[in-house]
Amino acid sequence: MKRIVLALAAASFVLFPAFAADGVVKEYNKEARVITLEDGTSYTIPDDVAIPPEVRVGANVSIETDPNDNSQVTNVLMNP
Repeated sequence: MKRIVLALAAASFVLFPAFAADGVVKEYNKEARVITLEDGTSYTIPDDVAIPPEVRVGANVSIETDPNDNSQVTNVLMNP
């Protein structure tokens, strides 16, 4: 029984590797690497995470964070 529970727990990390916040960019400070969405949430993007050059005010983006630490951004993606 323990093995089944552990297997399911491990599978959940594979199926849900990160939390993603989808939204429209309200503010973007390129120098500080801070993206603020229209809902008011702000994300500071670490230096080791690439920011697509198309990110600008009004762009639709997804910001993925670490599942264990929602303040740690792991990826920034453009949405169609």
